[in-house]
Amino acid sequence: MPKISFMGAGSTIFAKSILGDSMLTAALHDAHIALYDIDPRRLGESQRMMEVLNANINGGRATISAHCGSEQRRQALKGADFVVNAIQVGGYESTMIDFEVPKRYGLRQTIADTLGIGGIFRTLRTLPVMWDFARDIEEVCPRAWMLNYTNPQATLIMGMSRATPVRCVGLCHSVQGNARGLLSQLGMLDDVKDLHWRVAGINHMAWLLELTDGAADLYPEVTSRTRRLVDDVLAAGGVAAYRAKLEAAHGNVPKRDIPTWRAAGDLVRLKMMLLLGHYITESSEHNAEYMAYWIKSRCPELIELYGIPLDEYPRRMRNQEAAWKKQAADVVDNPNLAHTRGHEYGSYIMEAILTDTPFRIHGNVMNAGLIDNLPAKACVEVACMVDRNGVQPTHVGPLPEQCAAMNVTNINTQILTVEAALNRRKDTLYQAAMLDPHTLAELTLDQIVALCDDLIEAHGDMLPPMT
Repeated sequence: MPKISFMGAGSTIFAKSILGDSMLTAALHDAHIALYDIDPRRLGESQRMMEVLNANINGGRATISAHCGSEQRRQALKGADFVVNAIQVGGYESTMIDFEVPKRYGLRQTIADTLGIGGIFRTLRTLPVMWDFARDIEEVCPRAWMLNYTNPQATLIMGMSRATPVRCVGLCHSVQGNARGLLSQLGMLDDVKDLHWRVAGINHMAWLLELTDGAADLYPEVTSRTRRLVDDVLAAGGVAAYRAKLEAAHGNVPKRDIPTWRAAGDLVRLKMMLLLGHYITESSEHNAEYMAYWIKSRCPELIELYGIPLDEYPRRMRNQEAAWKKQAADVVDNPNLAHTRGHEYGSYIMEAILTDTPFRIHGNVMNAGLIDNLPAKACVEVACMVDRNGVQPTHVGPLPEQCAAMNVTNINTQILTVEAALNRRKDTLYQAAMLDPHTLAELTLDQIVALCDDLIEAHGDMLPPMT
C-alpha cells in the first residue's frame, strides 16, 4: 500500500485535483492518503470531500486519514512514499503585507509569489516551514519523494537542496499547455497535425526553444501573426480599447470565441517574444514583474497599453474565497461528487515510480550542468524522465544567450534570497532585493533597505529572526 502525504490539504480544490487523479491511477487505488493542515475547519472539509470521492470513483479502496497541527505532522508523514507540498505560509494576511507595504514606496506588483519583493519575502517565510517538514521526512520517511507545488518554486527547491537530503522536485503547470496555448490564441492550432516542442529555462521564465509541425518550423508564422497583433493592440490604445473594438465588432459572440481576444491579453509575453525570439512559459501578468520594463511609476501608460493587472493576486484570493463559500457544499458534501484525471504531473510521477513505466515531465531541479550557460547554483526547469529510479533530469545544453541573460537577472536574486534564508542576515536580504529587476528599476538603494526593514517588522513572527 503506497502512502501519499498531502501537506496543505486545506486547499480542497487542489487536493481534489491531485488526489482524485491518484485514485484514478491503478497503482494508487489502495493508497493511504494522509491529509495534513494547520486549519482544522479546512482540513475537515477536505477529509469529508476525499471520503466521498474515494467511495464514488475508487470503490472505497484508499485509506483516508487527517492530521492537524505540527504535533501530528510526523504521523502524517510516517512511512510516506510521496509527500505533496501545497502550503501557503501566512495566507491572505501575509500576502497583503507583501503588496501593501511596498506601495508606500511606490512599488506596485501583480502576483508577487515568485520574484520581486513579494517573492523574496514569501521565500523567507516558507523555507523554514519546509525545512521543518524535511527534518521529519529524514526521520520517518527518508526515501520519500517530495512533489512541491508551492511557490516560489526556484528558491524553495534551491533552499531544500542546500539544507536537506530530501529528494524533491518542483512542479508547475505552465509548461504542459504552453505551446498549444500560444498556437490556439493565434488561431494556428487547428491546422497543426504533428506538434513538437522543446522547453527549458527557469520556473515561470522557461523558453519555448523549438516549435514545429513535423519538420516545419512554426516560429516564423507565429512571429508574423504576433507582430501584426501587437501593432494593432498598441495602435488601438491598449488592451482594453482593442478588446472593446472586438466586442463591438462581434456582437454577442462569447469572448473566448472572438479571434485574438486571449492573445491581446498576453501582450507582455508576445512583445518579449518579438524582442528575444522565444515565447516564455508563464503568463504576462507574472512576467511583467520579473523584468524592469513594465511596471514603472514614471511610465504609467504602460499599465493600460499592455493590460497589466496590478494587485492581481490579492484579487484572485478574494474571488476564490468568495467562490468557495458558494460552492463548498457542492464539493465537500456532494454525494455525487466525481472526478476526471487531469494533466497535473503528480499522479503520473507516482505511477511511473511505482510501476517503472517511464513518463516525461518538466520539473524544477538543481542545474548541475543541465543548462550550460546558467549558474550551477540555479534551479532550472527542464525535461525529466521518471521511472523507478525517480526523477532524472535531462541535459539541455546552452540556451540562446539572450534568454540565458534574462534568466540570470532573476537567478541572481534567487540565489541571494536563499542565502538570506539560510544565514538570516539582513545584509544578504538587502542584496537580494537590490538585484531584483523590478525593485531596482523603481527604488533607490536607501529605499530598498528601508522597505526590507519595514517588511520584516510588518511580518513579525511569520519570519525567523534576522540580524
